[in-house]
Amino acid sequence: MEHYLYLAVNLFSVLLPVVFSFHPKLQFHLHWNVFVRSNLTMALLFICWDVCFTRMGVWGFNERYLLGMYILGLPLEEILFFICIPFSCLFTFHCISLIKWIPKSNELILSSLLALPLMVLGVVYLDKWYTACTFLGLSLFLFAHVIYFRFSWMRHFYLSFVLILPFFFLTNGILTGYFTKQPVVWYNDAENLGIRLGSIPVEDVFYGMWMLMLNTCLFEITKSTLEKRKVSTLTEETKAQM
Repeated sequence: MEHYLYLAVNLFSVLLPVVFSFHPKLQFHLHWNVFVRSNLTMALLFICWDVCFTRMGVWGFNERYLLGMYILGLPLEEILFFICIPFSCLFTFHCISLIKWIPKSNELILSSLLALPLMVLGVVYLDKWYTACTFLGLSLFLFAHVIYFRFSWMRHFYLSFVLILPFFFLTNGILTGYFTKQPVVWYNDAENLGIRLGSIPVEDVFYGMWMLMLNTCLFEITKSTLEKRKVSTLTEETKAQM
């Protein structure tokens, strides 16, 4: 049964979001096509990153907890991770975005306060692959948001990210060996700061934030594009009938 552990983590993380996607007040299932389109781009990017870091020995996987099926050198479960976790988090984001009474907050300050120290740490620890890539990547995304894009959805993202943190620590705790004799996913501490939150490298929090932030960004862009295209099509059909 140990071989099903990573697969079980993926499936249980996505089970309730899939079921409640059909709730009449949520209807997230209507956005599944948007999720597929946006997730594909994000997943390809992070899977390529994953493949490189696995080959470099930045992290790796314990066959004891895997099915033994591999794609590009990655366990099947690791590929599914980039589908199941983003889906669950986007479902949470979708639920939060439906709440009308959330006050507007100056999240630009929060984004700036996150971006600056991450940028500094990323530069200071350029010799540590996981730390540098994660901190610099997230900080650049945040600076782009603050200086140029000013994404309207960011305040909903931050709230949804806070809400999923307990589940993040649970799932990552399982994967990094907090509840098992050996970790499902092991990390080379020479390539990170060596700071653990329980059994979880501190970089995982920011890696997860960047991955989910990018996925949310692509989701919102794709959804907006499809809605505009739909309106344009309806307008043209109306004109043709006149």
